[in-house]
Amino acid sequence: MAVSKRYAARRLAVQALYQTQLNERDIETLLAQFRQDQGYPGADAEYFEGLLQDAFGARDMLDDDIRSYGDIAPEQLDPVERAVLWVALTELRLRADVPVRVVLNEAVELAKQFGAEGGHRFVNGLLDQAAASLRAARA
Repeated sequence: MAVSKRYAARRLAVQALYQTQLNERDIETLLAQFRQDQGYPGADAEYFEGLLQDAFGARDMLDDDIRSYGDIAPEQLDPVERAVLWVALTELRLRADVPVRVVLNEAVELAKQFGAEGGHRFVNGLLDQAAASLRAARA
C-alpha cells in the first residue's frame, strides 16, 4: 500500500510525541532525531516539522481538549492514543485546510496501526465531538 507523504508526516509526528511522553526531550532534539528516521524521506518534511512544533508547543491546550471531549484523563490514556489525539487535535485547531474527514480517518488509521486494541474507537469518538465543536467555532 502506498502511503501518502502527509500520512507519513503524521506517523512520524505521532512517534515523536509518543517518545516525548516516555522521555521528555526538547523540540530541537526531537526534530534532529526524526530527520534521521528511515521514514523521513517518504514524509512531507515541512508538514511533519510544522505539525510537530505546533503540537509540541500546545500539549497543555490539547490535553484540555482531551478532557473536554473525552471521558478519560489524558494522563491515563495509552501514550500512542494520546499522541494520535495531539496530532489530530492540532490539525483540527490549526490546519483548516485539512478536511475533518481526513483528520479523523488518518487518526483512526494511526490508532489502529500503533495503539491498543480498540483504542481507535475512543480516538474516533473524541475527535468526532472535537471536530463538531472546533470546526464549527471556525465557521
